[in-house]
Amino acid sequence: MATLSDYRNERLRKLAELKELGFYPYPSTATRTASIVDIVNNFDAREGAGATLVGRITSIRKFGKLAFVVIRDMSGSIQLFLHAPDVQETTPNDNIVGMKSLNLLDTGDFVEAHGTVARTKTGEKSLAVSSLRLLTKSLRPLPTELDNKEERFRRRYVDMNVNLEVRERFLRRSKFWQSTRDFLTQEGFTEINNTVLEATAGGADATPFITHMDALDQQFYLRISHELPLKRLLVAGFEKVFDIGPRFRNENYSDEHLPEHNAMEWYWAYADWEMGMELTERMIRYVVDTTWGTRTFTLASGEKLDFGQDGEHFKRISFVNVLQTEYGIDVFESSMNEIAAQLRQHGLEVEQQDNRIRSLDKLWKKYRTTITGPVFLIDIPTFMQPLAKVQPNNPALTEQFNLVFGGSEMCKAFSELNDPIDQYERFMAQQALRDSGDEEAQMMDIDYVEALEYGMPPACGLGYSERVFWSLEGVTAREGVPFPHLRSETDETTKALYPELYKKSTE
Repeated sequence: MATLSDYRNERLRKLAELKELGFYPYPSTATRTASIVDIVNNFDAREGAGATLVGRITSIRKFGKLAFVVIRDMSGSIQLFLHAPDVQETTPNDNIVGMKSLNLLDTGDFVEAHGTVARTKTGEKSLAVSSLRLLTKSLRPLPTELDNKEERFRRRYVDMNVNLEVRERFLRRSKFWQSTRDFLTQEGFTEINNTVLEATAGGADATPFITHMDALDQQFYLRISHELPLKRLLVAGFEKVFDIGPRFRNENYSDEHLPEHNAMEWYWAYADWEMGMELTERMIRYVVDTTWGTRTFTLASGEKLDFGQDGEHFKRISFVNVLQTEYGIDVFESSMNEIAAQLRQHGLEVEQQDNRIRSLDKLWKKYRTTITGPVFLIDIPTFMQPLAKVQPNNPALTEQFNLVFGGSEMCKAFSELNDPIDQYERFMAQQALRDSGDEEAQMMDIDYVEALEYGMPPACGLGYSERVFWSLEGVTAREGVPFPHLRSETDETTKALYPELYKKSTE
């Protein structure tokens, strides 16, 4: 049975022969007059006309003076029909491959085909080729099937060639972020990209990645949130701002979380949480309409998720009421022993460093897995949210709402705290948690407090990550990004092919 090395050696032989003939197998220029889908979808209008197509070869069949080659570009596939008397002879200086040299091509190679749009005798839509030009010689054959998850993730460029639905997913992912951007721009928001390296990591409860900037000889953090720089822009006079880009949280992988992922946050001056909820309802409907063309989804659990009609409001549920009803826990009065007992009763871990915030959050997360949604979670206690305003009639609760569907919290938003004294005191409380061992508690950011002292208008802000996309696609986090992080390793075949690089590891 032929091995990868065997196939590669045969292609290297063909590469050498092409070069000996005078071909340059990796030219920098290509010509294309139409995409394949344009030809296929408008075939009747195009039939008989000339066209130049480009793409990767997916199959080659040769029968004497006839050959059938299938190529694929980003848009689709089409058959190339080659009849020897009608095809230009091999012309190495122009990289033209004639019928006599067709055996030097393989599946995986990229070619440029010029000819006439036509049907074969069997009626198949084709391009009758008059000249075929080599664009790229591939050295490794693409597999016909690829099911192993580890292999798929390590060579995602192969995965997307073999499993076209994976590539289609990332086209939708692009639409997801573009529709988010389009909606906010149409609503009058300005996109402003801020720095990824921060002197203080803030805006979320998460453990940051730490790095060092040689130019300043100072420790920096990869941002865990977009929040605080965007709110500084409100101080600067902007009224509607947003940022889309990566954020980094030094936490473990799960089906819902990745240490690096893309996210969006917007901030809206002179708006409160009620206005924010209405905007969020419209935004999520616009995004799903544009990305998937539907508002109804079947979740992995089999439950039906429906984002409803324009003007309908999502149901609201209370954090305080959920913990009282489901666990008999008063979030303010129940003792840590009572909370720990409920954690154990529901199979949740009780850690030595657990504090009230983390323990209550675990109970809530256990319950939220049962929620199909969409719902807005409200009545988040003030001691659990250091950046939100309190409810005027109940200072123990914040003006925060979280969009929940598919068993997860997908958006977090609130009326932004703009009282610098209150903000300083909440930062101090968070710092005390850090000092007691809670590495996810927020850091003191005195520069942000200073900014608030200059005055920030009342505002509402919201953030969501691509977990929204993963959930509606029905895939895990790693399936939902093009190139997921994996522990670095090199397979034995590659080591054998490049012994000069890996000889130390084999000695």
